[in-house]
Amino acid sequence: MFNKKRAMLLLSVCLVLVVSGCGANSNEGTGGTNGEPAENGDKVTINFMHLWPEGVSAGQNKIVNQIITEYQDEHPNVAIKQEVLDNEQYKNKLKVLSASNKLPDVGVTWAAGFLQPYVEGQLFTPVDDLLSGELKDKFVAGTTEAYAIDGKTYALPLEFNIAPIYYNKSIFEKYKLEIPQTYEQLKAVVKTLSDNGVAPIALGNKDRWTGSLWYMYLADRMAGQPALSSAISGAGSFKEEGLLKAAAEVQSLVDSQAFVKGFNGLSNEEAKSEFLNGKAAMYMMGTWELPNFTTNEDIPQDFRDSVGFFKFPTVEGGKGDINSWVGGPGVGLFVGENSKVKAESKAFVEYFVTKWGEQSVTGAGVIPATKVDASNMDLPQLYIDLFNEMNQASSITLFADVQMQANAAETHLNMIQALFGKATTPEKFSEEHDTAIASGK
Repeated sequence: MFNKKRAMLLLSVCLVLVVSGCGANSNEGTGGTNGEPAENGDKVTINFMHLWPEGVSAGQNKIVNQIITEYQDEHPNVAIKQEVLDNEQYKNKLKVLSASNKLPDVGVTWAAGFLQPYVEGQLFTPVDDLLSGELKDKFVAGTTEAYAIDGKTYALPLEFNIAPIYYNKSIFEKYKLEIPQTYEQLKAVVKTLSDNGVAPIALGNKDRWTGSLWYMYLADRMAGQPALSSAISGAGSFKEEGLLKAAAEVQSLVDSQAFVKGFNGLSNEEAKSEFLNGKAAMYMMGTWELPNFTTNEDIPQDFRDSVGFFKFPTVEGGKGDINSWVGGPGVGLFVGENSKVKAESKAFVEYFVTKWGEQSVTGAGVIPATKVDASNMDLPQLYIDLFNEMNQASSITLFADVQMQANAAETHLNMIQALFGKATTPEKFSEEHDTAIASGK
């Protein structure tokens, strides 16, 4: 364990990121779409749509508002107009706006396959010019590459994440439970909790990608990271023995009552509340949740002090490595290709990314995609421990639905929900994946 004062937030090169394939906007202001920013006297409004609501992302929301206030103070001719939605609402609205060619000037996107249809539709503008300016060499290796298609970069990353299993220390102590090192031990923990009327795992699989995390870890531990990555890219098959076993094990967990009641109909936010309220003992989620477990003062200190984490356990006879993680670059900022204030929007994105780095660490406990020296920062131990784990990762496999192209990703998410709901078989689950990925959409 290292001293808080010596925590250096510089990701090492050994970290392996696995990625498969590394109408005009309504705007009140004026400004050059392709040229220089507007003159100081010209009033400009930049529409900014993001996914950090005040309630569920208090730390991030506070930082966004601080950055916007600072930017507007320094650029009195610019007004930043926010539209704030939660995760799923945001994704849905982005699709709707793209269909009518009315994307915001600046918005949030995910990497790889999620990004691709927007790039192919010429909806996002390249931002490589920003990487040759103030932001040159500021990003952790491998992060901006996840947002590159055909040699051009279409968004700038803000976060880097891995997905641990968070657990409630108080509940574990009450039932004399140890942190599981093997999958068999994890199943024993699940049985003890279930037998005592405690929900073992908080899962809101209405959002589907949440269940995908569990499948991906089981696939990684049973089949090994190369087999999982190969199947997602289409070079391999989801019918590989270890991947079939992983799908079957998902349904075994369901049968063992591992998840909160009604999990397939609960949103992630609803399920998370079960963990925050002490009604569920474990919760798997990305490190973007760290603010809620460290710095969010709306959540009781007693609960925050009780949150720990552990790595997904190894499976006996499996090919996986306990230091292999699911995660990767988090969300990034794009600039709309059809923005009437493109130059001003790029200037705002450059400013935002620069300010976000250190402020996101100290103000929200976020692990940023930019290099930050935190040697003099007083950071929560949970943050330091997870950052240390990230530096020791043997591989980090990008979330499956982010890697896949749009239609394949939708198939994956639908089949995940069907698998958890026992509405399909492991064999059909695997077959549908192979078919969707082979279609190349």
